[in-house]
Amino acid sequence: MEIRITDEAGKWFKDEMFLKNGDSIRFFVKYGGSSPVQEGFSLGISNEAPSDIAVHTEQGGIVYYIEEKDLWYFDDHHLYVSYDGDLDEPVYEYKKM
Repeated sequence: MEIRITDEAGKWFKDEMFLKNGDSIRFFVKYGGSSPVQEGFSLGISNEAPSDIAVHTEQGGIVYYIEEKDLWYFDDHHLYVSYDGDLDEPVYEYKKM
């Protein structure tokens, strides 16, 4: 599994979450909502220090990661994060490995 973050999405995270180089963003499972990969669950984001990293990437000085306990949610999909300028928000795509 891999995580890909576009430059535009990385800028959005830095600006909206007041991140500085060396900070981390965790993608995690939330109960409720919906997603194309898991019914009744959705993707959450949090600015927190890494712990038990299963997969990670660095983009623009920020580490983006998923912990081992949350891998099941992705059901053998990669996570690609881009940016929608019209909506001014990130777009999360799940691409089958």
